[in-house]
Amino acid sequence: MKNVLITGCSSGYGRATALQFLERGWNVVATMRSPGKAGFPKADRLREVRLDVTDRASIDAAIREGLTAFGGLDVVVNNAGIGLFGAFEATPEKTVREVFETNTFGVMAVTQAVIPHFRERRAGTLVNVTSSVGIVPMPLVAAYVASKFAIEGFTEALSYELSCFGVRTKIVQPGYGPTTSFIANSGDRMNGTVPEPYAPYAQQLMSGMGAAKTTNATEVAEAVWLAATDGSDRLRYAAGRDAEDLAAMRRALPGEDYLGQLRAAMGPNSGA
Repeated sequence: MKNVLITGCSSGYGRATALQFLERGWNVVATMRSPGKAGFPKADRLREVRLDVTDRASIDAAIREGLTAFGGLDVVVNNAGIGLFGAFEATPEKTVREVFETNTFGVMAVTQAVIPHFRERRAGTLVNVTSSVGIVPMPLVAAYVASKFAIEGFTEALSYELSCFGVRTKIVQPGYGPTTSFIANSGDRMNGTVPEPYAPYAQQLMSGMGAAKTTNATEVAEAVWLAATDGSDRLRYAAGRDAEDLAAMRRALPGEDYLGQLRAAMGPNSGA
């Protein structure tokens, strides 16, 4: 029986991913800042563990608990993240740093903590959940895009660095998931980040997103499962119909020709 540790399991993609692995017979260490909130079914193969990716002591304790409970980890999924929507001009530096602390430095901290275990076993798979903004950057999420782009490059570099130890690293790129807590998890960080000059553009953009294809949590969980278990050296996995379309567009159009289609999709005044 194999074992997985997943961050950010209280809701959305993380919760769905934990249930995906549990239903397929794995032992699951489902981590979150406040255990007990996710409403998981009772199971001997499931441990709900506190983990705050911005707290290294919490990370180390959660990994130790997982190792003690199940004797090892075969897969670690870095899913925990926070959202941010708004004009970069109006986004305080403190808010940008907060987004990076979770989405970038938190992923790096969990990764650094688990690498020795994988390296000593000469096996293991690390799956980092980024976003479809890693395929095509979108407007009004510039700081969020930057935090996810950093993990795209970080993970690709690690794929070369750790391959000599038999360790695989993967990237899952979910599209826009309106049923997740992206906006809710943004909380007070979004206050004042869409000033009046940007309001018409933001409204147009959100209206367009509402009419477009979207991603649901099950699609992301299935992509994470594939990335974790297919045994291949494939690096990136688009998750969700919109993300898959963006990935296909980038593959099909040379250079930056995809920008024309992106502008058309967003409207004539998008400026994308």
